[in-house]
Amino acid sequence: MTMTEKNVIVIAGPSGSGKNSVIEALITKCKGCSRLVTATTRAPRPGEKNGLDYHFLSEERFMEALGHGDILEHRYVKSLGTNYGVYKPDLEGRIALGEIVLAHLDIVGARYLKEHYGATTIFILPDSFEILEKRVRTRNRAMTDSEIKARMEIARTEIDTHAAEYDYRVVNADGKFDETVKEVIEILKKEGYNLE
Repeated sequence: MTMTEKNVIVIAGPSGSGKNSVIEALITKCKGCSRLVTATTRAPRPGEKNGLDYHFLSEERFMEALGHGDILEHRYVKSLGTNYGVYKPDLEGRIALGEIVLAHLDIVGARYLKEHYGATTIFILPDSFEILEKRVRTRNRAMTDSEIKARMEIARTEIDTHAAEYDYRVVNADGKFDETVKEVIEILKKEGYNLE
C-alpha cells in the first residue's frame, strides 16, 4: 500500500450516535466497502460468528498475536476484563483485495490508523446529550440507570475531549439519517476515496 491510496476510514462516535448504522449504510451504498473485524478475548454471544462479528481469540492467542505484531493496537477494558485490538491479518487482507475498510474504533485506534494507514477519521455526533441518552435507553431497555449514567459519562468524554481530534465531525440529527450518510459520502469523495 502506498500512502496515496485511500482505503481506510475510521467512523467513531459514542454509543447511540448511529456510527454502526452509518457503516452499514456505506457498505450497502458504496462499492468495495467492508467492515474491519477486530479481535477480542471475550466469548462469542449467541448468534455471533468468528471472523464476521469479531476474531474471537483466547487470552493466550491474543497475547501471542500481539507479540508477533498481528495486533496493531489494542485496549484492555478493565470493567469487562476483555482485550480488543486491530487484527492485522483482517485489515491487510481487506486492503490486499482492494477493499475500502471501514473501522469503528476509539481515539487510540483512530490515531494509529491515521498515522500508519492514512485513514480519514470521522466522528458521528448526536443532536444533543438528551437525544443521545434517549437513544441509548430505547435501544437498551434492560440497562440500569447506573449503566446508562456510565455510558453517558463515557459519551461526554468522547465528545468533549476526543471529537476535536478527528478529521471531520458529522451530526446525525434525529430523523435525518439519510442526510448524515450523504454528508459522510461527500466527505469521502472529497478525500479521494473511490466509492463507485
